[in-house]
Amino acid sequence: MPGSQLPSRLHDLHYRIETLSGADQLVPTARSTGPMVVFTDLHSYRADICAVIKQLKLDAATAHIPVIAFATEGATQLQAAAQQAGATLAVNDAALLTHLEQLIEQALQV
Repeated sequence: MPGSQLPSRLHDLHYRIETLSGADQLVPTARSTGPMVVFTDLHSYRADICAVIKQLKLDAATAHIPVIAFATEGATQLQAAAQQAGATLAVNDAALLTHLEQLIEQALQV
């Protein structure tokens, strides 16, 4: 599962990472830490992640932060909803780890 492998891969690429236990922590944490990029798993039973992305993008202090959202292959409606909410990129799990460095570069250029 990319969500569990992602922190390790980012660490290997020498990125500082912070994992959150709840979607409600995303906007306040982004305000206080100023991340370069936010990665978010779109599959959640506890929160509407697309709504959280939208909240992040509507906040003047965090609107500039690129968001890379990911979901299982075939979850195209969920990926489209994430982009509608403001995600910079929405990709499937298989592409995330395979193309991680390119996705980060692309997100930062937008």
